[in-house]
Amino acid sequence: MVADHGGRHSTRTLADRHRAAQSSWIQHTQLDANMSDKPDLAEIASFDKTKLKKTETQEKNPLPTKETIEQERKAETTP
Repeated sequence: MVADHGGRHSTRTLADRHRAAQSSWIQHTQLDANMSDKPDLAEIASFDKTKLKKTETQEKNPLPTKETIEQERKAETTP
C-alpha cells in the first residue's frame, strides 16, 4: 500500500501508477502522431457537394449605403 496525498492508503502501487501514466502518455503520443498538419486530400476530393442543403444567406448587420451615410452626416451638421 502507498499513502496518497490525503494520508489515505491506496491499493495501487507506485509501479501501477507509473504504468498507468505511461500508458496514458503513449496513447496521447499516438493520437498526435495520427494527426497531421496536412489535410487528407482524398477526403476532400470525394466530398459530395450535392448532399449540402441550400440556404439563403442573410446579413445580420449590413453596412449602410452611401446615401444613408450622407443623410446621417447632414443630420449631424444641422442644429
